[in-house]
Amino acid sequence: MIDTFKIKDGSRFGNRALIIGIIGLALSLLGFFIDRNHFFFAYLTAFTFWLTVALGGLFFVMLHHLVNATWSIVLRRIAENIMSMIPFLAIFVIPILFGIGNLYHWSHADILAENPVLRGKAVYLNTPFFIIRTVLYFAVWIFLTRALYKLSIAQDKEHDENRTIRLRRISAPGMVAFAFTFTFASFDWLMSLNAAWYSTAFGVYIYSGSVLSCLAFLTLTVIYLQRRGYLKDIITPEHYHDLGKLLFTFVVFWAYIAFAQYFLIWYGNIPEETQLYHARWGGWWNVASLLIVFGHFVFPFIILITRSAKRSLPMMTFMGFWLLLMHWVDLYWVIRPGHAEHALQSVWIDLATMVGIGGLFLWYFWRRLSSEPLIPVTDPRLKASIGLQSD
Repeated sequence: MIDTFKIKDGSRFGNRALIIGIIGLALSLLGFFIDRNHFFFAYLTAFTFWLTVALGGLFFVMLHHLVNATWSIVLRRIAENIMSMIPFLAIFVIPILFGIGNLYHWSHADILAENPVLRGKAVYLNTPFFIIRTVLYFAVWIFLTRALYKLSIAQDKEHDENRTIRLRRISAPGMVAFAFTFTFASFDWLMSLNAAWYSTAFGVYIYSGSVLSCLAFLTLTVIYLQRRGYLKDIITPEHYHDLGKLLFTFVVFWAYIAFAQYFLIWYGNIPEETQLYHARWGGWWNVASLLIVFGHFVFPFIILITRSAKRSLPMMTFMGFWLLLMHWVDLYWVIRPGHAEHALQSVWIDLATMVGIGGLFLWYFWRRLSSEPLIPVTDPRLKASIGLQSD
């Protein structure tokens, strides 16, 4: 039974992804020597993109256990493998720690001496404490990931209801820990790029994009597996319909948080806050800003609001790729302005880092996905999940 739901020929995809990743990293290294500052900002964008996809997987799995969901049982193992990328991605945070001086102006003593606002934040924004917090974030995420994955795999060998209870007990405090660590990581790695600017909604803004990108990645993975002949009679149009509804939900939620943040800053008209949007309105940044409004919200909203789109594999495939692209554009829009006069300046370095980290991400993800059954085969509610009827 277990072997029936395992990938038999997974090496080809993984090997191709690995080769592409190595080429991307080699080009990224070239970018480092050509323009070191640009490299670090491009690397931060790519790292954040792939990490948020993995963190969205962790949220999905914990939410599944907390609400004791039935419909998502057939999707849970794939989501578990997405979240299992977090320990692997911990390796990729090391270059960011070496690039603190290039990325964060608060790390320079001469700038602190001239800026009273930054001096007031120096107790929190300093290099040693920044590194300690980064290690703490990953320690929490890796603990949750390993604990949840280990118990889930153990269930495949022999179902034990006590393990199900333990999964829920880990997920409850884990969700609280996830909320705090994700929010503060967003503050540290992204918001502190401009330490004079602040927004209490920023962590939720990045979180909403994280879950949306994970759902898009999950959808694309399921479609690809079915095209390879796996899970043909396991994941049905009803599951795609529910995935589509979740995609629609987080498209709207992301837009709500983005608009709420913008509206409050516009209404307050405080220079320390409005500088974020001033830096993103001018030249090619106008195009990027409008693309986010229409591409990240208006267009997906119009498409995903329809029932037919949610049940169409070609449309769900297109929307999966589109929403991942918009998530990258969103992160690029958050990170790059103020450090690049032109929105498309040396964009090949940005693409190289995305492909480099992304290729290794896909290689290791596929390797893990191929090592265990694609579904939790002993779950007593598996049959109910397969027979799901969506509204």
